[in-house]
Amino acid sequence: MRKFGLMLLAATAAFPAFAHAKEPEVIQVPGFADFLAVDGKTVWATNKGRVEQWSRKGKLAEVAMAHPCGAMAIAAGSLWVADCEEKAVKRIDVKTAKIVATIPTGIASSGELNVVAGEGSVWVASDNGADDRGGLVARIDPATNAVIASVPVDPGTWYLTYGFGAVWAVSAAKQALQRIDTATNTVTAKIPLGKEPGFLAAGEGGVWVQEQGDGTLARIDPATNALAGRIKVGDNLKWGDVDTGAGKVWLRTTDDQVFAVIDPKAMTVAARKGKAAGSGALRWTPKGVWTSAHDEHTLTWWSNAVLHAK
Repeated sequence: MRKFGLMLLAATAAFPAFAHAKEPEVIQVPGFADFLAVDGKTVWATNKGRVEQWSRKGKLAEVAMAHPCGAMAIAAGSLWVADCEEKAVKRIDVKTAKIVATIPTGIASSGELNVVAGEGSVWVASDNGADDRGGLVARIDPATNAVIASVPVDPGTWYLTYGFGAVWAVSAAKQALQRIDTATNTVTAKIPLGKEPGFLAAGEGGVWVQEQGDGTLARIDPATNALAGRIKVGDNLKWGDVDTGAGKVWLRTTDDQVFAVIDPKAMTVAARKGKAAGSGALRWTPKGVWTSAHDEHTLTWWSNAVLHAK
């Protein structure tokens, strides 16, 4: 009996990977779950005609909207969501899941855009600059739910992020990244980009921009406002998403994999996770990563254990 027990213990120790194997948690989400915003242990997702709050155990809340669109922001106890049909930004109390304000900003894009928070304000591209006019980025004061500034930008600007003390805005039309000084509400630098630039994120030592048509991720140095390098990821980086955290850049893709993990120091692709699942969004958290796949009607939770598994 003692010998059998030792043999069993040895066998168990020889196969720890099987005993502790982990897989990402897939949650079925009817409709068209797309853009994400992390709220503690939960995540908000845009869907057709609504935004929804989800935990790993299921849906917690739902808020009806005409056409929620683009990436969202959480600030001042609220979820800030663009409504492409009403051309406004909706403010939703995250505790009550109720719309508490509608700010008629105008919305520059028909769906691909970012609402971002920074310097005590909420920012959204409000005019796309049609008919050869320049575009505009609206600055909203959460204390008054009013637009307090409109920043002139290049036409075709609607991808935004905040970081390193500035708002960064991509114009796909002009293939440029613009640095918006939040003290003066003006563009103070422009950096040329590659083909079809899109979503971006600020963190881990740089501003990271998808060059969707080239399949590359560009790194901009926020200290010099200059291109600091590029990483080739695939044939293209159409749609998708990007975020930063834990010393990495997290890049949601459409082709080849669900997302790629970028090492910002080595400027290489460190890992590729999951089988291609079409377009969707991604948000990093200290305990893992959320992704959406609207064509597969799913949200997926990738815990740190899954992310670090060999």
